[in-house]
Amino acid sequence: MSGTWARLLRSTPFRLALTFAFLFMLAFILSGAIVYQMMSADLAERLDETIKETYSIVAATYAEDDLEDLVAAVESHAKLSPMKEQLFSLTDAAGNHLAGNFTAAGLPDGFSAFNAVLPGVPPDTEYRAYSGSIGGNNLTVAISLSETEELETVAMMSFGWATLIITGLAVTGGALLASRVQRRLDGIAATMVDVSHGRLDTRIPLTGNGDDIDMVSSQVNAALDRLSSLVEGMKQVSADIAHDLKTPLNRLQMILEGAADKAARHHDVSDDLADARSEGHQINETFDALLRIAQIEAGARKARFTDLGLGEILRTIAEIYTDVAEDDGKSLLPPRLEETADRIHGDRELLTQMFANLVENALRHCPPGTAIKLSATRRDGRVLASVADNGPGIPTGEREKVFQRLYRLDHSRSTPGSGLGLSLVRAIADLHGATITLEDCRPGLAVVVSFPLATD
Repeated sequence: MSGTWARLLRSTPFRLALTFAFLFMLAFILSGAIVYQMMSADLAERLDETIKETYSIVAATYAEDDLEDLVAAVESHAKLSPMKEQLFSLTDAAGNHLAGNFTAAGLPDGFSAFNAVLPGVPPDTEYRAYSGSIGGNNLTVAISLSETEELETVAMMSFGWATLIITGLAVTGGALLASRVQRRLDGIAATMVDVSHGRLDTRIPLTGNGDDIDMVSSQVNAALDRLSSLVEGMKQVSADIAHDLKTPLNRLQMILEGAADKAARHHDVSDDLADARSEGHQINETFDALLRIAQIEAGARKARFTDLGLGEILRTIAEIYTDVAEDDGKSLLPPRLEETADRIHGDRELLTQMFANLVENALRHCPPGTAIKLSATRRDGRVLASVADNGPGIPTGEREKVFQRLYRLDHSRSTPGSGLGLSLVRAIADLHGATITLEDCRPGLAVVVSFPLATD
């Protein structure tokens, strides 16, 4: 239990909760002090008004050269305060007592305060008094401050208890909230520990309330999804390299061993060396393509992005491959381009390679007589570029697999290639924030790449 509290006290959420509780209490105390001072001033002002009003009422009974009514009024008011909450004093010019329940001595005209020592009155009882001269006589009206002091004491006690209660609630609430946040942070930390130990399928649990921790957790989970995908891709690539390159490496070894045997018998080995060079070149191309895909997926080329015309790239591809298609018994039609679907943000060289790979893929795997069409259009705020043919197409179940590294359809394994062309296309598309879909042309296949428009 002590360890839990120690962790809680060290936690940032709890410290933040205590900081906010302290600031709240400071503001509460300051505002309470201001309210208390305002209340005290208001009570003092109201007490002065009451004293002055009572004095005026008593003084109004005086008639010139006639003290009887004034004496009677003073005595009458004094009898109404047997506990001496209110004091009345009427003295002559010499200070002799004429009427009232006490004798005022030495009090200045106007408002003043004094401590009374009277029978039946607690010692050091403070009074607020108002004195004035009436017909040569001195009239004093005083009211005890005990009631006002009691109100101030009640207000102070209430404020003190409120301070203690609010402090307790603030600290307790801060601890509860901090512990809840700390549990979520502990969940994030535990997930990171699991990931560091190789459990890449672990994800941060979400509460679903959409707060900032959930948002950060969602972003971390997305990054973990991406990391898991990349690691799985690397595992798959390693397995594919070991599987798909085993045959050409074995073939290269057999060619070299055969050439060595021929050389030992003094036979001509030039054909074997040519075959070995061809196999080595193919293996190097495969590794170069894998390295290029890795560089593109790492985003290393984004610094070269500019606003460019997609139509210009498609026209360049058409110019380059039209004659190649004719020599291969196929046709590459002039691209259909919409003027509104021209501007995207990307790397010209990579995009040119992407569409070149798509055209070469169609030329390599389609029979003579196939027509290949390039087009670009704008739809729903995006630019859609398409490379379509009327060849044999790709079976529906194989369309997502063809984007895997080194994956080749069964009927394509006899044709030249490494199985990395479409993987490179996918990597370039992902780098540009584009999506790729394979659509059935009945007959044939259309590869549609959807780009976001270039923003100003």
